[in-house]
Amino acid sequence: MFCPVCKTEYRAGFAMCSDCNVQLVNELPAETETESEYVEYEELLATHSPSDRALLKSILDAEGITYFFQGEYSTIYLFQALPVRLMVNKDQVARAAELIKDLDLSFSLGGPDNPAVNEDVDK
Repeated sequence: MFCPVCKTEYRAGFAMCSDCNVQLVNELPAETETESEYVEYEELLATHSPSDRALLKSILDAEGITYFFQGEYSTIYLFQALPVRLMVNKDQVARAAELIKDLDLSFSLGGPDNPAVNEDVDK
């Protein structure tokens, strides 16, 4: 017997799940495999600041932007030796850039096509 909610297996003689309070079933339904979608990412910026990352995560999560911070967990071992790079779904880069353009963060912008990078180099 199995709980259809939490998937816990019970011995014979039980009829209800003690945690979920639902009727047990003889066998669980077969789980369907979902096909993973390929996502192409593009670097939007790089930062050393954990507080910048936290703020960016809250903004991007609220807007449903697909992203990750490349190297986020290696900063524990490489304390600020390398910046953490914000990688955004290529289809959402323009929207993400628009959302964060007016923020006063301590990050350095990244990406070869970013005009801010070229301005910094010329100074």
